Amino acid sequence: MPLRQIDVPITFGDPSNYRIETLTFEVVGFPGTYHAILGRPCYVKFMVVPNYTYLKLKISGPGGVITVSTSIQRAYECEVECYDHTAAIVASGELAAIKKEVTEEAPDPKKSTRFFEPMEGSKEVLIDPRSTEGKIVRIGTTLSK
Repeated sequence: MPLRQIDVPITFGDPSNYRIETLTFEVVGFPGTYHAILGRPCYVKFMVVPNYTYLKLKISGPGGVITVSTSIQRAYECEVECYDHTAAIVASGELAAIKKEVTEEAPDPKKSTRFFEPMEGSKEVLIDPRSTEGKIVRIGTTLSK
């Protein structure tokens, strides 16, 4: 959810051919790779033609067409940064879910269970029948020979 909106006068073009319009930006409470995103309301207001392949935006101006462009390298860097940021958010959400599961399933350390209940279908066998120590192991009786 946006925190608020802010109106900013924006100038496109150069001193020989420019256009000034006031745009409304939404302020959000999370870091991102873009400082501002021009969306459909801006496109309608300026009657622009975006070209996503060449990363150019053409706006009509008083002295002809104003072309706003960026570099493909900078766009790629923004995409990588956006991916890293998204992956970190997803990982932190997964970590919170795992933490919740672990704390729900974790045994109470103050509660001691000193008695072991053998599983049904198991029997006790002496480890070394010749030994006097009497050490035993439990094995399953449903195992194949």
